[in-house]
Amino acid sequence: MAQFQYIARTHAGQKVTGMLEAASEAAAVRALDEKSLFPVRVTQQAESRSAAAGPRLSVRELSAIYEQLSDLLRAGVPLLRALDTLSRTNASKRAVGVVKRIHDDVASGKALEEAMGNQPTVFTVLQCAMVRAGERGGFLEAVLADLSTYLERQDELRSKVRGAMIYPALLVLVGAAVVIGCLIWMVPQFKPIFSGMDLPLPSQVLFAASDAVAVYWHITAMGLVLGLIALALFMKTPTGMKTFHWVQLRIPLVGHAIKMVSLTRFCRVLGTMLAAGVPLLQALSISRDAAGLPSLAKSIDDAIESVRGGQGLSPPLKSSGLFPPQLLEMIAVAEESNQLEKVLLKISDTVERRTNQQVDAAVRLLEPVILCLLAGVILFVALGLLYPIFTMARTIR
Repeated sequence: MAQFQYIARTHAGQKVTGMLEAASEAAAVRALDEKSLFPVRVTQQAESRSAAAGPRLSVRELSAIYEQLSDLLRAGVPLLRALDTLSRTNASKRAVGVVKRIHDDVASGKALEEAMGNQPTVFTVLQCAMVRAGERGGFLEAVLADLSTYLERQDELRSKVRGAMIYPALLVLVGAAVVIGCLIWMVPQFKPIFSGMDLPLPSQVLFAASDAVAVYWHITAMGLVLGLIALALFMKTPTGMKTFHWVQLRIPLVGHAIKMVSLTRFCRVLGTMLAAGVPLLQALSISRDAAGLPSLAKSIDDAIESVRGGQGLSPPLKSSGLFPPQLLEMIAVAEESNQLEKVLLKISDTVERRTNQQVDAAVRLLEPVILCLLAGVILFVALGLLYPIFTMARTIR
């Protein structure tokens, strides 16, 4: 049994915090439901999390499991037999082990959602909540198909961003290697030639950088390590995380792309959960943690309070300043027509398509920017070496 710290609300809206012991995060959420408490956040303690660590599956492996299980259930195959078939036909050994454990738990009388919740390193709270809603509503195969589609979209977007960053990252690495090589081997060759001269500022900076890399490299390396450790510790604090996200959102093009990716994730998670029959308040609570931006999470907290008080969803989302006006109008109209889940999924598709275009544009712009920066660094090195030579030539004449 693991220890969980929770923040919940009563039906009257009163905030309740505490600790409870449960087999999984999904079991902890279920225990709070039985106590007539609405879970806002459930966090597994570090000691329990390390003890419960187990195998992890990639997004593609999870998507394949959900898709195959959905197809088998649609074909009329009973759940136990479908799980047994998956455990015998899956090519991944890790996936086979995960499915076998689910099969054994279901065979012992547990629900599918509870069996998934016993493997918290594989299945998230979002996935368990959707499966629980599908089991209770009798449309489990549809929920599994939605989960497969959601994970495929998530993997496609992540792969696209990573693939687009390969060439810029390669440019940075090659440029950094060239500059460091110049500072270590080429620049020190000129230092004896210029000894005793009154060097200009670019040359002084260049020779100081060369000394830091070639002569005092151990001090420089120690300073970098200590700086990275201090930065990592600062990033773990609430102020550090807030500062990091603030800087992120203000990077030209990149900040806008990060914001749109978070909006896409929020709309898709919330729309998928609502389509799966998950109650709005619980869906908002889970999609809050899936958003990935503190400013968006704050507006979702306000939206939870607004919905609990009988108000609309769009006003608190508007106050965050993250949602474009046209998306807010679509959400407001969808609330009035009771078509929120369909509109959210449509919004996520639209925003995802625009985000892909913006990521492509940002990467295309990033490549010449990096090339210009590398050219500027090389020009600075050349200037630092050639300017004293020109000065010497004028003096000799």
